[in-house]
Amino acid sequence: MNNQWIDISVAVRPGMPVWPGNPDVCFERVMDQDKGDVCTVTNASMGAHTGTHMDAPLHFVRNAATMEQLPIDATVGPARVIRIQDKKAIHKAELLPYAIQRGERILFRTGNSDLDWGKMPFQEDFIYIARDAAEYLAECGIRSVGVDYLSVGGFVEDGVETHVALLGAGIWIMEGLVLSGIEPGNYDLVCLPPKWVGVEGAPARAILRRAE
Repeated sequence: MNNQWIDISVAVRPGMPVWPGNPDVCFERVMDQDKGDVCTVTNASMGAHTGTHMDAPLHFVRNAATMEQLPIDATVGPARVIRIQDKKAIHKAELLPYAIQRGERILFRTGNSDLDWGKMPFQEDFIYIARDAAEYLAECGIRSVGVDYLSVGGFVEDGVETHVALLGAGIWIMEGLVLSGIEPGNYDLVCLPPKWVGVEGAPARAILRRAE
């Protein structure tokens, strides 16, 4: 069995798609060896919800947990990738056959992964977690959930409602995963953000490998 680690993070670069209204990515060399400096140093500027990133409960729940309070086991450990067939949204009815259990880490591989979305303009019609599915996941008591576009909630529908249902239940969210080529099944997951204090989100590097 191939148990090599697979990078499921999108490359972060200027010009990449960001949620409308969020800051663009900007890399600026403030020191440069090619210009005679002793070393090269880059100033990086971007929104906390750029590319592959995580949402802390504070993102939609007042006075809730922030990124430095992330329990490591929320996004490090066994995870299950579920393939979604619905072309619009993830609904409770499609999840029921999977008998999702308390404490699971769930990643949804949807039709979003069929697009090289990290190099495309922002897509308003991406596949998202509908409110009924988010409420069901909260009832199941999962640890964390990951999706293969920039938001768990839709651009037009269930944006706020889905975030509130998940984050209000203490479920940590991974967004902007790259799951093209990832088959459904059981994996080992590592997804860790920087330990930013008092912040509601942060970029992350996420990797998977097939569970033995």
